[in-house]
Amino acid sequence: MFGIILTIITFELGVTIRNKWRNPLLNPILIATILIIGFLTVTGIKYETYKVGGDYISFFLGPVTVLLAVPLYRHIQALKNNWLPILAGILVGCITSIACIIACAKIFNISKTLMLSLIPKSITIPMGSVVSEQIGGIPSITIVAIVITGITGAVTAPLVCRFFRIGNPVAQGVAIGTASHALGTTKAMEIGEVQGAMSSLSIGVAGVMTVFVTPVMLNIFA
Repeated sequence: MFGIILTIITFELGVTIRNKWRNPLLNPILIATILIIGFLTVTGIKYETYKVGGDYISFFLGPVTVLLAVPLYRHIQALKNNWLPILAGILVGCITSIACIIACAKIFNISKTLMLSLIPKSITIPMGSVVSEQIGGIPSITIVAIVITGITGAVTAPLVCRFFRIGNPVAQGVAIGTASHALGTTKAMEIGEVQGAMSSLSIGVAGVMTVFVTPVMLNIFA
């Protein structure tokens, strides 16, 4: 129960802080993560002890991801009307994500193993860890990168959309879901139901596209 209670309390504190100051940088998931790390560090409690309860919460990631299909069904007409730009946007997002990792690896002389571990950073953990293992990466590093990417996307999504004047709800949802998977989708759902629906669609499609695009780009550029 320790891991479950600690996670719920820290997340509720994050929600309270976010509601009080209304700052997009005060994301409840980010706040909860910082509080949990700080608490474990100060008390000396091992991560493995916390993880026993945390795994029960992680178990529900699957069902929750499936439930994201509900808002998509409600806005199925928007999908039908924009299916080509949606698929094109997700494909470009996947290619850009992989290309940025490859480019950074060459510029900063990052080891190939680390590069391969970071490539699936923008898709969900179940798919990302499998892709990482298949291409020669380290799944544990991939999982950390996926979590960081998701939190970063959830925190910065509204700012990025505002800065680049992305006002179309379909475009906002596709961008958030493709770049920052389920964690980003939680923010997309807060922005609007259309954004949440398109973001939830992008999670699955981006994962599938990444599986096929990654080997091709590695053969060409790496």
